[in-house]
Amino acid sequence: MTHRSVRSVVKAMAVVAALVLVASDAQARAGGGRSFGSRGSNSYSSPPVTNTAPRQAQPLPGPGYSMPPRTGPIGQASQPGRFGGFLGGLGAGLLGAGLLGMMFGGGFFGGLGSLTGFLGLLLQFGLIFLLVRFAMNWFRRRQAQPAMGAADYRRAPMQPDWAPSATGAGAAAGMAGGMASARMDAPVATEKLEIGGADFDRFEAMLAEIQQAYSRADRVALARLVTPEMGNELNHEMDDLARRGLVNRLSGVKLLQGDLSEAWREPGADYATVAMRYAIIDAMVEKATGRVVEGDPANAVEATEIWTFRREPGEGPQGWALSAIQQA
Repeated sequence: MTHRSVRSVVKAMAVVAALVLVASDAQARAGGGRSFGSRGSNSYSSPPVTNTAPRQAQPLPGPGYSMPPRTGPIGQASQPGRFGGFLGGLGAGLLGAGLLGMMFGGGFFGGLGSLTGFLGLLLQFGLIFLLVRFAMNWFRRRQAQPAMGAADYRRAPMQPDWAPSATGAGAAAGMAGGMASARMDAPVATEKLEIGGADFDRFEAMLAEIQQAYSRADRVALARLVTPEMGNELNHEMDDLARRGLVNRLSGVKLLQGDLSEAWREPGADYATVAMRYAIIDAMVEKATGRVVEGDPANAVEATEIWTFRREPGEGPQGWALSAIQQA
């Protein structure tokens, strides 16, 4: 094999590895790893960072937003005619190798003549793809294993005494009501809300209950746990999965760390925004065959998200409903 051929194969390996990395980064779970929902009058201000989520959360989308259907590898998995899976990655690798060949002056198929033949090149790319895929799965398992070991993690209790940032008071954007609205009103008067241990226990329980209800596509249970706005978005997601014959299997939800970002009371509603880092077994499967098309049904992964809960004034811990999810 000539020096030019070796260089072409190395470049093709980089292309295939990049494709595998993109495929493994897809997220499922309730909300699909997106930010959406409402934080009342604070919908357009960022929640204060916390020890659990030290990075600023993604902003919530503006009024009139409708969550788009999921795209990417899981959309292709149930549509073989669009060259998903192995053939798609191999074809993209060949295309990338060809383009790189042109860049280095060897023509679109430069380097093929110096190999044992086109079939030999296909075999080499196939072996490269399998080796990279094996390495990626191995690293993912190594990263997920600590999440399931009680000896490696001690859940840091949520902190009722966490000092909320002053950015929550006043809400310069001033969106009125519990739901995001296209009409800008005068700033809403807010006051600090005290959150107790029973509230934090309820937030932790709801983390598991919502993921489990979403996994079962139990719309009745979700309606009791989330606001109507969140329910509409999650129903949209479940409808999209059902049309494609997919089911999101979620289990083993375990809170690893959580703390309070801010809590406030405004006319008509109480709000609490908490950061949660949790482990979850997250796999997308074909409903008809049970074939796993994304995720790992045997190993947990970790996620860090900012969840906002809403309740009517005067209600206790059982009155909370999920009103927003933001990615940290």
